[in-house]
Amino acid sequence: MATESIYPIRPMDLGGISTYPLESRNSKVSTDLFGKPSSDDETVGGFVTKLPRILAADSFRQLVADMRAARQSGRPLLWGMGGHVVKCGLGPILVDLIREGFVTGIAMNGAGVIHDFEIALRGATSEDVEQELETGRFGMARETGEYLNRAVNRGRERGLGIGESVGAFMAGASGEIRFDHLEASILHEAYTRSIPVTVHLAIGTDITHLHPEASGSSLGEASMTDFRLLCSLVGELEGGVYLNVGSAVVLPEVFLKAVSVARNLGAKLDVFTTANMDFIQHYRPGQNVLRRPTRNGGRAIALTGHHEIMVPLLAAALRGGDAG
Repeated sequence: MATESIYPIRPMDLGGISTYPLESRNSKVSTDLFGKPSSDDETVGGFVTKLPRILAADSFRQLVADMRAARQSGRPLLWGMGGHVVKCGLGPILVDLIREGFVTGIAMNGAGVIHDFEIALRGATSEDVEQELETGRFGMARETGEYLNRAVNRGRERGLGIGESVGAFMAGASGEIRFDHLEASILHEAYTRSIPVTVHLAIGTDITHLHPEASGSSLGEASMTDFRLLCSLVGELEGGVYLNVGSAVVLPEVFLKAVSVARNLGAKLDVFTTANMDFIQHYRPGQNVLRRPTRNGGRAIALTGHHEIMVPLLAAALRGGDAG
């Protein structure tokens, strides 16, 4: 067929292409990696075994295996979590994981503490920011500012970090303040079991900093105590797992510095697993949690999904049967 194209170049003739048999090709996906249908009476452990052994499904299975291995060998299972993880209703799930030995340390940002505290106090949290901002009421709930700052100020006098200060305040305030929902509090459960909780602040980011009871010296000193405590926890991470769940900036930066401090002071920190779980894979978790700390022998796992689905699924898989 004659062409009427004005272009000086013509479509390539493919008649001379060289081919080879499909069976001789190295293919990355085969039916032995495929998922299997679930049955009506499927357990979560059984469900996990039937996931495809491909991409995120295989990464999820690997994380379950690494966390189980860490618990079995008595190695650390550290959770870094942002405020969204707490306010989307996962307190009882994490409380159960603490009781089952799948949490040996927790790092939070300031928002995580606020949401956990409000839930423990009144069973409700997460104000309507847009509505309250217009009236100047945003962040001005009296009890949150007064009680949390009181807890930090008292704890600072005892040389405690913010996490331990708030946990102690919750545990010892029965005659002073009534907490109606301690069963849903991560901070309270961790404190009663001597699980370290560290809190890492950026001054001005949290509503408790807006209140007259806020003391810069107390907040700064207590948060510095918590950073040093996290350095100790990270220094024992060899063979363990660190999960960053829902923090895009603060905790990835803090974790990276804790790794540097631990290695600088001689800690063996070569082979461990890090995981980032969020509904978007941000730059800092990808670099500071996944790639940089594990580049010489560790394992890095990225799982993308909503916390209110992914964390309960992970918890159920950890508690379930064989997920291999």
